[in-house]
Amino acid sequence: MDKKTVEWLKQADYDMDTAEFMANGGKHFYAVFMCHLAMEKALKGLYLHNLQEAPPKTHSLVFLLNKIGLRPDPDKGRVVAILNEANIATRYPDDIDKLQSKYTQEIASRILAQTKEILEWIKAQF
Repeated sequence: MDKKTVEWLKQADYDMDTAEFMANGGKHFYAVFMCHLAMEKALKGLYLHNLQEAPPKTHSLVFLLNKIGLRPDPDKGRVVAILNEANIATRYPDDIDKLQSKYTQEIASRILAQTKEILEWIKAQF
């Protein structure tokens, strides 16, 4: 595997660890943001690996999946859609109190677990 691809995956794992750290510290919407970032980096690694070109500077998980030609099952697709939507809200919050009430510990924990599963699925595509 190419050195740059390995780096994308290494950073995806690091971001997933950061997501867990944030969740354990009660920073739930940041945990969700880091889940998005971890998945984005794993997909960019797969993009580079499969297409042999630098991934585009986008945060859209759906765009990356489509460009790679990867089709998640409906359960994974729902999580990707949730994270894709959460990306902007968690990156640039309009109302931090509203965001904190939306991404509770329960929701963040569920998203963390689902993201881990999807990351394993992405890695299995190499």
